[in-house]
Amino acid sequence: MLVDLFIPCFIDQFYPATGMNMVKVLKKAGVEVNYNPEQTCCGQMAFNSGFRDEAKQLGNKFLKDFPNDRPVIGATASCTGYVKNYFHELFHNTGNHLEYKRLVRNMFEITDFLVNQIGFTDFEATFPHKVTFHDSCAGLREYGLKNEARLLLSKVKGLELIEMRDTHVCCGFGGTFSIKNEPVSVAMAQQKVENALQTGAEYIVSTDLSCLMNQQGIISKQNLPIKVIHIVDILASGWE
Repeated sequence: MLVDLFIPCFIDQFYPATGMNMVKVLKKAGVEVNYNPEQTCCGQMAFNSGFRDEAKQLGNKFLKDFPNDRPVIGATASCTGYVKNYFHELFHNTGNHLEYKRLVRNMFEITDFLVNQIGFTDFEATFPHKVTFHDSCAGLREYGLKNEARLLLSKVKGLELIEMRDTHVCCGFGGTFSIKNEPVSVAMAQQKVENALQTGAEYIVSTDLSCLMNQQGIISKQNLPIKVIHIVDILASGWE
């Protein structure tokens, strides 16, 4: 199977190692990977901020960057969920109607693709640490993820998953929400990190690096004894 790799802009800019680990994980699962270096932002931030013309311009480019009728795999439920749920508001009954319908049908978040599309769950990964899992709002409410990541983590040797309190509650990122409502965002992130610390975990794991980036801000500023890590980076551990 050949798939197209979608690397969200914040992963490209801040967490390139996670993007590289996506390739390793997909190849380990027996999937051939194509990467288009011309790809850019999907337009989610512009759309959520009310700039529909700019979002449509970025969306048009996104459609051209992924023109093939095959799976497009991304490492974030936020961006993939946006494409699946909101591209219809930009392209329904337009000249790109068929193109957007094709892309929506083929767009997958990576844990969903691994578990529900190809049924590959055991990477023979090793990660001897206690972790707790953060369910992102985008993963739960936009994309519909719940147990896919937990199933994948259950196969990792040495990993102990300890559920935190209120794992389903928002961490306060919300894209531009964290900028427009900074005091509320900081308080929500603080509570999320405190819940994680109470588990005794060494790492907070999620499918969304945007959430983890927000929580890392609290951790770094207060020099707290916990780290953040994307699930893809765990799945790529210990077998290379």
